[in-house]
Amino acid sequence: MEARVEQAEIRELMNDSTFDRMKSWFAGYCSSFYTGNAADNRNIRLKEEHTQGVLTNMNLLTESLALTDHERLLAEAVALFHDVGRFQQYQQYKTFRDADSVNHAALGAKILAEEELLVELPAEERQTIIRAVAQHNVFKIPTGLAERDLLFLRLIRDADKLDIWRVFIEFYAQPDEERASAVGLGFPDLPVCSKEVLACLLRHEMVDLTMLKTLSDFKLLQLSWVHDLNFPASFRLMEERDYINKLAATLPATREVAAALESVLAFVEQRMALSR
Repeated sequence: MEARVEQAEIRELMNDSTFDRMKSWFAGYCSSFYTGNAADNRNIRLKEEHTQGVLTNMNLLTESLALTDHERLLAEAVALFHDVGRFQQYQQYKTFRDADSVNHAALGAKILAEEELLVELPAEERQTIIRAVAQHNVFKIPTGLAERDLLFLRLIRDADKLDIWRVFIEFYAQPDEERASAVGLGFPDLPVCSKEVLACLLRHEMVDLTMLKTLSDFKLLQLSWVHDLNFPASFRLMEERDYINKLAATLPATREVAAALESVLAFVEQRMALSR
């Protein structure tokens, strides 16, 4: 009996074939959420395309680090599955706002376990992926994480932000009828920025979602993400894509906003200088 259990625990390390099977499953999973409703399909398509963007970013980040091929594949699996909970979330609640529905990261980790997608991997690899998916959306990275978990959590948070900036810049440029309705999280589109939100940027702090009152506040929150980037390559990609200036162009032209933007740019310049 013990021999059979021991044999059952033998698993194959993540490899290209394993990852190809995961990508095939994900494509089929996404397609199952499309309906005859154009508005719903825009939201589902946005998350499917976002996942591909995060995968691209993850590859660029891992290329900048001295990772093994095996570690690179694990990072790609985290990127592939990081938002797998978004599809059920939108199907059930018609929103991407966790506070009004469900924690999409926790739901994603639950789906990975229920679907047994990682069953062929060793337990340590399964847990590495699941933990990164479950924690990728926390406000701040928890203390006391194992070095391996910390690496993959930092990678997915950076890869995610780098594509979310793209998503929102495109969203702000679109006419209302072409927008994925759930992206703005229901905030009123007003040219008003809250003082407490602006103050966070001046202090080089992340803005908490609970502080927001308007879509302009939400844009400032997105700018505050620069204070949570982890890798030099992330700052380089952000600058190459001109995300800060593109977001800034959508904000009210006030002295208070200008001061907050100057603070953000100064922080980015300081971090870029450290990596040169």
